[in-house]
Amino acid sequence: MPIAAARVYSDGHRLRSLWLNDPEDRPVQPHQFTWIGLVDPDVEELENLRVRFGLHPLAIEDALCDHPIPKVSVYGDQIFVAARTARLDGEAIVYGEACAFLCGNNVITVRKGSERGFTMLRRNLEDSPTMLRHGTAFVLYSLLDYIVDSYQPIVEDIEEEVLAVERRALDAFLSREDVTHLFNLRQELMRFRRMLGPMEEVCARLEHVRLPFMSEHMRPYFRDVGDHVRRVASSAEGLRDVLGSVFEVSNLFEQQRQSDITRRLAAGAAILAVPTAIAGLYGMNFEMMPELRWKYGYGFAIGLIAVISGLVFYLFRRSKWL
Repeated sequence: MPIAAARVYSDGHRLRSLWLNDPEDRPVQPHQFTWIGLVDPDVEELENLRVRFGLHPLAIEDALCDHPIPKVSVYGDQIFVAARTARLDGEAIVYGEACAFLCGNNVITVRKGSERGFTMLRRNLEDSPTMLRHGTAFVLYSLLDYIVDSYQPIVEDIEEEVLAVERRALDAFLSREDVTHLFNLRQELMRFRRMLGPMEEVCARLEHVRLPFMSEHMRPYFRDVGDHVRRVASSAEGLRDVLGSVFEVSNLFEQQRQSDITRRLAAGAAILAVPTAIAGLYGMNFEMMPELRWKYGYGFAIGLIAVISGLVFYLFRRSKWL
């Protein structure tokens, strides 16, 4: 069985290791509790745990399924919680899953598809026996808090990426790669935001669950995790607005650039229209035309073209079309 750790705790202190494969291992006393950590268990391994600890069959079925969103289920005097772990890999948010069974004085945590282990969490709790004395409910709270703590760095890293692209948008036009990058980040934030809503509901429900191991003094702890989730969700929503504004600014700059090019082309066409019109007049096949046989007619026509073209250029220059 892929056991990360299995230990027995008493009064907040680690008492001994629990040997799940040894049927003669001495039982856990009522004033003690066990914390078993598993990594990617299979059906047979979870079935062995169900038989040994009396877990509800539907809870085992839940643990074997992939949960796209967090959830909490109460089966009599047992609780099953599924939460989503997350980490940023490039421009994609990679999700894993962390499940927890609470059954009497036993808590079983299951990590699936997540590279971030719970070893540090267990070590920190074992270094704080005053808090660990609260039992399995505090382990569940610490697990959820540990998972939610990893959400905020994701939003902060994406924010840094967006701000860097935003600065480039002010200095130069965004490339196709920049636009694609922003679009992918926006999609990832939308999926992340859809996951945070159910996570907040999980914390709210745990705050009001009434079971013997979920004492009254634990409610503020789950409320605190819910507040943390709401803050992350608010940051993610604000970042989505920033992404939208970057797209708008980039689009406005592009429209401004196209408008500037259109004005320049129009001004150039107007200037070129002067020699075209004058040359067109003198190119007509008529005998009686002004200065047609004048000695200085050619020079006069060239000078006229230069003067009028220069005047038109000056007017466009003053109006900032050129």
